[in-house]
Amino acid sequence: MENFLGCHSEWNLGSPGGWDYQRITQVIGKEVWKRINEIREIKVDLDFDHPLLYPINGFVEMLLDAHRVREGRNPGIIAVVAEAETLEEVTENRNLAAKLSEIPGMTGALMAPHELELKNGRVCHEGKPVSLLFLDFNTDTLLSLHRKQDLSPLLTAVREGRVINPRGTGPINVKSAFELITGSYRDRFHPETVSRTPWTRKFYPRQTTGPKGEAIDDFIEWTRKHWDRLVFKPERGYSGKGVRVGGIHGNIEETIEIALNAGDYIVQEKIPLHLWGEDNPVLDRERKEVALARFQTDFRCLFGPERVFGFLVRFGGVPTNVGSGGGVQPLALLRSEMTVRDAVNRINEAILSIGYGDLLEIVRMQEKLAFDHKFTYLLGPIKMALRPRVIRPGHIEVLSAYCRAIWSDCLTLEKMWLSGEIDSFVNIEEEELRIARSQVWGGSHAIFASDGLFSFGAHPEEP
Repeated sequence: MENFLGCHSEWNLGSPGGWDYQRITQVIGKEVWKRINEIREIKVDLDFDHPLLYPINGFVEMLLDAHRVREGRNPGIIAVVAEAETLEEVTENRNLAAKLSEIPGMTGALMAPHELELKNGRVCHEGKPVSLLFLDFNTDTLLSLHRKQDLSPLLTAVREGRVINPRGTGPINVKSAFELITGSYRDRFHPETVSRTPWTRKFYPRQTTGPKGEAIDDFIEWTRKHWDRLVFKPERGYSGKGVRVGGIHGNIEETIEIALNAGDYIVQEKIPLHLWGEDNPVLDRERKEVALARFQTDFRCLFGPERVFGFLVRFGGVPTNVGSGGGVQPLALLRSEMTVRDAVNRINEAILSIGYGDLLEIVRMQEKLAFDHKFTYLLGPIKMALRPRVIRPGHIEVLSAYCRAIWSDCLTLEKMWLSGEIDSFVNIEEEELRIARSQVWGGSHAIFASDGLFSFGAHPEEP
């Protein structure tokens, strides 16, 4: 059976994104691959069309199933609710609403939260009842918006269990939960989850245990001493904001001061950079040449009840988040009888052998296709790799098992929260906790994301 190396860096159980970016990346990536092979035939058989390379399809099927659980075969409106300023800029939300509207009897409607209304006690949009809502922001943002505008209709939808993801995932959607998995509660979780979870501790003056179980009497001083192999993150950050990596971002004294003043940071063991890096051909327009460059990679798994929806592949610096300037990469299943490393080397060598002028034409085609698909994020056009990331079909099976383990372990985490057992790990204000308790998740319909710093066999040799 195939296997893969590495760990997840974080989970998103609140309102994960990226479920449509891979579809667009695949469409563009196939055209680029076709054009490259017209110029320089690469004898590597790749499949760009596996269903799990188009995660929006599984996501839509899950939303439709959730609608039918509530409404049967009756028609209805599924609302895609996002912050007002993002409605025109976040392509995948527009695409989700459009795809939902393609289903007979269903309407997908993209809207800001204040556009919802209560009519005869029912949550409505433009006078019509809404059966289900996908919320593209977490509960802390919901509360912030509610304090500026009355979002009572949205809070009613939460209480009625119409919101996906359920707000009950909020208290366990904190990075400090990884301390539970790598600490004294580790026996409660699936071995696969434990093995993929980097050692994590909440950061404050304390005694604790280190990555190898060693006793730490002064955690601040220990962190100062081992800074080069650690990562600091806000417990509830996103898009890479506030992440500081030992040996890359700033000095340790500044980092410690920021973390202690904020009071909500975690420390994680750093996954070796070479393990989640790959070499990719890049076009240097200033020098008019093509060369290999090393990028960090990120492999997001998107999954729900009993199934994987698909994957999102990102690349860039540290972190790789698109919101921090990272990019995306096509994904392809290797059908040829060769290793992933051999396939990647052959692809890289072929692209490097293409003349600058021909490759510039391909890059311009790629950019035009991105523009045609409105492939943008809040920072502007999304960068895209020239070659696909490669995995073998057998990796699908082990990734699916990995996701099932996380789903089950998230249920364990929620039960621990509801019992009051892990209150010290839930650094959330009381009003947000009340909202979470009004819509307990309990394994109901949801889309979760796990961001993996994985290697499938093409990582560089350790320096």
